[in-house]
Amino acid sequence: MPFYDYIYGTMDKASDKLHESALKREEEIPDVVHLTHLTTPESIYHLRLGFAYLASKPYMSKWYFCLMWPVTAWSMILTWVYGRTFIVEGNRFDKLKLQTWAIPKYSLQYFLQSQKVAINTMIEEAILDADRKGIKVLSLGLRNQGEDLNIYGRLYVSRHPKLKVKIVDGSSLVVAVVLNSIAKGTTQVLLRGKLTKVAYALAFTLCQQGVQVATMHEDDYERLKKSFNSSDTNLAFTKSNTQTTWLVGDGLTEEEQLKAPKGTLFIPYTQFPPRKYRKDCSYHCTPAMLAPSSIENVHSCEDWLPRRVMSAWRIAGIVHSLEGWSEHECGHTMHNIDKVWHSALQHGFQPLSVPVKELAHYK
Repeated sequence: MPFYDYIYGTMDKASDKLHESALKREEEIPDVVHLTHLTTPESIYHLRLGFAYLASKPYMSKWYFCLMWPVTAWSMILTWVYGRTFIVEGNRFDKLKLQTWAIPKYSLQYFLQSQKVAINTMIEEAILDADRKGIKVLSLGLRNQGEDLNIYGRLYVSRHPKLKVKIVDGSSLVVAVVLNSIAKGTTQVLLRGKLTKVAYALAFTLCQQGVQVATMHEDDYERLKKSFNSSDTNLAFTKSNTQTTWLVGDGLTEEEQLKAPKGTLFIPYTQFPPRKYRKDCSYHCTPAMLAPSSIENVHSCEDWLPRRVMSAWRIAGIVHSLEGWSEHECGHTMHNIDKVWHSALQHGFQPLSVPVKELAHYK
């Protein structure tokens, strides 16, 4: 043992130098960072920092979490005291080094006006840290890119116009994934939920493709119609709800779901899945794609998605770096939807063509 080697003078003199050189080893700098956040106090158990068994499965509340409340409370206090972005996991995709960072804030806090400044400060610090380290791309995940919070990330680019790290909100790929989730031959869809940058792009693109886009709220109809700058559109205001394909975002209620015809497919265009109230309808997963098998160290699930399935927002940052695009994708600007979609396919990302339940068994 080293202790006895030290006492009897048999210790290798090179050991100290080896130890010192190991401590001086430079931090590995990733090429791409995906910035996410905690969703619930129990979600920390599903990170690689928590329990490997839970991290390998999609996030789902468990009955025994209530028995772990002392640990949950301790983790909440720790995140509140520590108050800094932390590394969740690291991956490799060929020569590309990937990392996921997390903001120590919960989803509920993003709705509190009192937390807005603190959250924006944390995101901004993470972006500036990435810029100092020479990271090429930082993608904003979950609620880190809300319009009310930071104008889809535009706030940080406006404050720091000389940023070298590219900020990506992933909206163009999200639109592409949703569009390719709609069955071919569909002639009409219903758009319901909070109108976001993605929702406007979906409505406009579908109308251009000859698909009728209906809304069940007149104010949504008027806002969409105004954004098109044209009276000749396939946009419609309806109360019949006969459409069997619904594109849904935040704000979809139980009452609205109960109005959908039997067999309706709900396709979310937001980061969070809708609550499922109908057993006679189908629910698509949030915008995501199957990751290439060449991505290493994918040992945990991304929130509620199965293993080796990545959100479109996360993939967008990876594709942005692989393609070497030199502009930000944030604010109200978007990349070409078809271009981003084909780039993702060319780099090995695949659309989800099988039910999500089957994907849960994919290793």
